[in-house]
Amino acid sequence: MSPEKTKLMTDSFNRSETLKFYNAELLEVETDFVSIKIPKMEIMTRKAGMFNGAMIASLVDVSSGYAAVSHYEEDCYVVTVELKVNYLRPAMGDALISKSYVVKGGAKISVIRTEIYTFDENHSSESHVATSLVTMMKIK
Repeated sequence: MSPEKTKLMTDSFNRSETLKFYNAELLEVETDFVSIKIPKMEIMTRKAGMFNGAMIASLVDVSSGYAAVSHYEEDCYVVTVELKVNYLRPAMGDALISKSYVVKGGAKISVIRTEIYTFDENHSSESHVATSLVTMMKIK
């Protein structure tokens, strides 16, 4: 990925009010791959302390969108066509980490696989908590 494209994506990420609210951090950005970390906040959890499924789905959507954008050379805008999340286990941990991979990038439609992990800072360990398949459409 060109330095210009990396800067465009990083600037877009840093402008997002939602991502600022979540204290999100862009961990990695390269062609066809994006990783994002979101630390746990009380508003994101259920009473038992696990991340709410809606928070996981939101991270899947955002991370998949940035992965789709990373596939294209030019600056572009994508929207979600379809999003499916399989929750594998309760999301207990200190942070959520997404890893989004472009499975197929087309001229207009891209399919992205996003894996969600929780991270436990005390044990420096990850736990795979959700897997998803997302379809994105390039509109600009």
